[in-house]
Amino acid sequence: MAEIIYLLCAATSLVAAWLLIRHHARRRTRLLFWTSVGFLGLAANHVLVVVDLVLRPNDDLSLLRSAIAAGAMLTIVFGLIWGSEL
Repeated sequence: MAEIIYLLCAATSLVAAWLLIRHHARRRTRLLFWTSVGFLGLAANHVLVVVDLVLRPNDDLSLLRSAIAAGAMLTIVFGLIWGSEL
């Protein structure tokens, strides 16, 4: 059951990234770009959760997962700060 939740989280992040990229192609705003990059990082993090906990439970990928998640969140925060157009 947990595997299904992990895959649904990855799929949700990918769909959100795809929608943001599609909207960025029309609007060309920095906030949409950085947010879509951040959601791609979150999708990569969720895929690594599946690899770490389901496919390779003996290998510890928690440090890599945490680094990717932190980078994705920092990217979104950077986009919120730098991409805010007043």
